[in-house]
Amino acid sequence: MPIYEYQCGACGEKFDKLVRTMSAADEPKTGCPKCGSAKTARALSVFAVGAEGAGKPSAPTAGPGCGRCGGPNPCAMG
Repeated sequence: MPIYEYQCGACGEKFDKLVRTMSAADEPKTGCPKCGSAKTARALSVFAVGAEGAGKPSAPTAGPGCGRCGGPNPCAMG
């Protein structure tokens, strides 16, 4: 189930809601939790990806394998 961001057209409140459908036409109208208005609309969402590895170089990769055994290095099957 996706979580969508909404914005209220009456008071400007921004809030998130877990919905059971991805289709805006199938979902029930979402009321504002602050003022109760039904004048709400899905807002454009921005998501973040975890930055655990941010700034770290990737690990060096080995050259191509031999093509027969699938190993990372050339082998003596040649």
